[in-house]
Amino acid sequence: MTESDAILVIGATGTTGSRLVARLAAAGLRVTAAGRSATAVDGARAVRFDWDDPDTYGDALAGADRVYLIPPPGSPDPAAVMLPFLRRARAAGVRRAVLLSSSAIPAGGPAVGRVHQALPGLFDEWAVLRPSWFMQNFTGDHAHAHSVRSEGVIRTAAGEGRVGFVDAEDIAAVAFRALTDTRAPNTDLILTGPSVLNHREVAEVLSEVTGRSVVHEELTPEQMRDRLAAFMPAEFAALLADMDRAIAAGAEDRTTDTVRSVTGLPPLDFRAVALREAGRSR
Repeated sequence: MTESDAILVIGATGTTGSRLVARLAAAGLRVTAAGRSATAVDGARAVRFDWDDPDTYGDALAGADRVYLIPPPGSPDPAAVMLPFLRRARAAGVRRAVLLSSSAIPAGGPAVGRVHQALPGLFDEWAVLRPSWFMQNFTGDHAHAHSVRSEGVIRTAAGEGRVGFVDAEDIAAVAFRALTDTRAPNTDLILTGPSVLNHREVAEVLSEVTGRSVVHEELTPEQMRDRLAAFMPAEFAALLADMDRAIAAGAEDRTTDTVRSVTGLPPLDFRAVALREAGRSR
């Protein structure tokens, strides 16, 4: 990168994007913070960006050398808009792309898996971050967090299946390195926290931290799908319900050392993050 190059962060006010922008700006790097509302962000140039509006692409890409990609939320087929954008980004001079995907979705899999599969053919420098489920799902603006605050309930179809929940700050730390290190990872990186928990254990930690009762209510995958379909496309709701089914079968019962190996620091555990987030909300 040169001093005139910018790092474009799409989804700059989101869970990982906002944390990444803060890290990049603190490092003195030029940042273009892109989102649907062009929300002002300290230390960054804010621009309006909408995956469904190609007229917003040009301003976002102006001067960009690297890009952090958050897929369009709730889309069962993000490749339909992301691949044309990425081809345009390459033509505009973007050399490195870092994609946020999911530990549950491999290259060539559903949804963002198609973008993952295409990325190495579009850019010589790339990375795909595949975090496990976010710890912030229970403390931020996710449906789980809303039901925790309003009802003291977490509803899933994941049964007793365990997950290596990961802190969004740790994801942002890995994204920072993937974007700024001299050599790109040129691989996918599965990111987890230091231990695995099931949702009953998550509820127990939240009860301890918040001082109010939180419980896990088990649903069937069909019940979960129908519940989610009330506020998102049915195809995407079915995909998320199937992910819960996979968790119940043990698909996410693992941890990796990726956060430590990339950043040099260990990932935080869920209790530490819950305490930190509870302090922020006071």
